Amino acid sequence: MTISLTAPVREKRVASPTPNVPKWTPPLDPDDLRHVLERITAWSPLDVEAIFDDLDTTIGNQPPSEATTPALVERLRTHLTRLSAIAVADPKFPPTDEVTQLIERGRPMQDARLPADRQQAVGMARRMAVVASDLVEELIEARYIKDVA
Repeated sequence: MTISLTAPVREKRVASPTPNVPKWTPPLDPDDLRHVLERITAWSPLDVEAIFDDLDTTIGNQPPSEATTPALVERLRTHLTRLSAIAVADPKFPPTDEVTQLIERGRPMQDARLPADRQQAVGMARRMAVVASDLVEELIEARYIKDVA
């Protein structure tokens, strides 16, 4: 008597293509896919802790140094731009009137030139920081972004 240790081989059945189902086509052409890839690889997450650090540097007891003010203003511009974009990103949840007012207050500062005078530049940075601070607090309260734990 011989015992076989292998199971019988069964043929796999391949479903025949259904003639009524249209062939799938990608939703984007190669150029659009490249653009999406570029945007994804260039994306960086919102660093709320860095925003608070910049706000503290700007609004803290000591004014920012003359050497650091231009870079600080540029970071504040970026913070305002990103926070404003987050606030209006979902049309299902439009921003509150207060958030809309903050966005409108910050918009001219995002495009303004950095004054050559140090005191005016620090003043501009502080105005931007106040708007960014109020905006980040509103977005945390509305749960659009998470607070630093």
